[in-house]
Amino acid sequence: MKFGDFVSSEAIRAELTAEDKEGAIREMIGALLKAGRISSDEVESIVKAIMKREELGSTGIGRGVAVPHTKHPSVQRLVGTVAVSSEGIDFNSLDGEKVQLFFLLISPPDRPGDHLRALENISRQLRDDTFCKFLKQATTAEDIRQLLDEADNNGFVS
Repeated sequence: MKFGDFVSSEAIRAELTAEDKEGAIREMIGALLKAGRISSDEVESIVKAIMKREELGSTGIGRGVAVPHTKHPSVQRLVGTVAVSSEGIDFNSLDGEKVQLFFLLISPPDRPGDHLRALENISRQLRDDTFCKFLKQATTAEDIRQLLDEADNNGFVS
């Protein structure tokens, strides 16, 4: 599975303004709403589902990265977005560091394979220090989109 299979280009955010975990999640979900990927009457339910997942353990996986995600019956297919915070946000990450790169995923409950393949793709790409460095330096949604395309097409050569 590639970023292009689930990342909504219109929902990419190059500069999150949120200052905390829930704010970042709400901002990304708001971007998915604005992009027409989720319906307005499901926003609160999706935020609650992701926050509930965060209570089980932070999805801040370290190295400045978080992958907040949930399964939710309101989506017919896997949807996601990518966001960057130049300042970093305290996300209770495993390594205690602030998070700058966010990959948010919402998948239908009956498609666990898609969910796992997306998480696998994200974690594989994030092992590439060059990819992470360029993403953290991205200043526009277009820059982020191009980096995701490059990762999908041939990866990065460190």
